[in-house]
Amino acid sequence: MDFGKESVGKIDAKTGKIKLYPTPTPNSRPRRGRVDSQDRLWFGEFRANKIAMFDPQTEQFREYLAPSPWDAPYDVAPDNKGEVWSAGISSDHVMRLDTATGQFIEYLLPAKTTIRRVFVDSSTTPATFWLGSNHGASILKVEPLDSGQKKN
Repeated sequence: MDFGKESVGKIDAKTGKIKLYPTPTPNSRPRRGRVDSQDRLWFGEFRANKIAMFDPQTEQFREYLAPSPWDAPYDVAPDNKGEVWSAGISSDHVMRLDTATGQFIEYLLPAKTTIRRVFVDSSTTPATFWLGSNHGASILKVEPLDSGQKKN
């Protein structure tokens, strides 16, 4: 990720060549993220207030506007049930994105956390979300009350 501006890079392991792909939103300031089971990269677009996905096979992006102003998604982690989790460094919100519908569920944390890194435990139903409080010297656990099962 090119946090200084707006690009995601792809490195050819055989040749060492790097190709940069500008995000659809200029100056989005992409940061941290993870690859899902379909080899797509999910990441936060810090300045754009979005969560984004880059598919290296199609070389296409998809962006999702965070539900609250100034969430500033910092890190993103997909679970194995088709949802993507993030947290707002500026808002102290946890965001859960249903990638099939584009709908978010947002959870307000009990205290200021300044979230920088997130983790998802997909072995639970629904997935359990873990994050560190950057300035609070604590670890937080979010356990959603729903079943995590997709509705038809």
